[in-house]
Amino acid sequence: MIREARIFANADLMTSAIAEETLRIAQDAVAKRGRCSVCLSGGNTPKALNEILAREYSARIPWNQTHFFWGDERYVSHDNPHSNYLMAQESLFSRLAVPPENIHPMPTNYPEPDSAAREYEVELRRFFGAQPRFDLLFLGIGPEGHTASLFPNSPGLKETERWVVAAEVPADPPSRLTLTYPVINRARNIFFLASGGGKREIIQAIRRDPGGAASQYPAARVDAGRIVWFLDQAAAF
Repeated sequence: MIREARIFANADLMTSAIAEETLRIAQDAVAKRGRCSVCLSGGNTPKALNEILAREYSARIPWNQTHFFWGDERYVSHDNPHSNYLMAQESLFSRLAVPPENIHPMPTNYPEPDSAAREYEVELRRFFGAQPRFDLLFLGIGPEGHTASLFPNSPGLKETERWVVAAEVPADPPSRLTLTYPVINRARNIFFLASGGGKREIIQAIRRDPGGAASQYPAARVDAGRIVWFLDQAAAF
C-alpha cells in the first residue's frame, strides 16, 4: 500500500524536491524542539541527495542543530567502500561544518555484530530517551521488498523490543546492523526513495499489497504517521 506518492519526470527533479522537503522539516523541528534528528540511508539516490544538500543548502539547513543517525550499516570498517557511513562522509559531511558530536554512525568495530547493535541502541536511548522519534527517516527499497536491512524472512521482522539488531542477509556483504520497526514506525516523517526501472516491479507489488505486519514485503510493514514515496517515472510506471 502506498498512500502518498510523489512522482517526478526524472531522478534529478525528484532529488531536488526531497532536498526542499528536508529543509522544511529541519527548520520546523529546530523551531519547535531545538534540534532535528535525521536517519540516513545508503544507496545511489541518497548519495545524490547528500551532494545537493552539501552544494546548495550549506547555508540554509541548521546543521549545528541537526543530528544524523543511520537506518542500517554493513558490518565493515568505516573506511570500507561498502560502508554507508563512508558514503555519507564523502558526499555530505566532508563538505560541511557539521559538528562531529552531531554524527552518530553505527559502530562496526566490535568482534560480534550483536554487541555493536546493543551499543547503538544505547546511543539512541541516550539521545531520545525512552521513545525514539526521528524527525526524518530515509528508506530505500530492494527488489524483493527489503528496507533498511530488514529482508523477507529475517528474524528482525518480528522484533518488538530491541531497537537495533544484527542481521545476516542474502546480500553482499551479508553481515549488517539494522534498526527495527519499534524505531522506524515512530518516525515523524518517512521518505522512501526509489528511482530507475529496476524498482518498477517491486513498486507495483507494494502498491497492490495491503501492507501491515503480515506483508511478505518488509517495506510494506512500515507504518508511521507520515510516509511519502518519492519516485521517478521510471520506477513508478
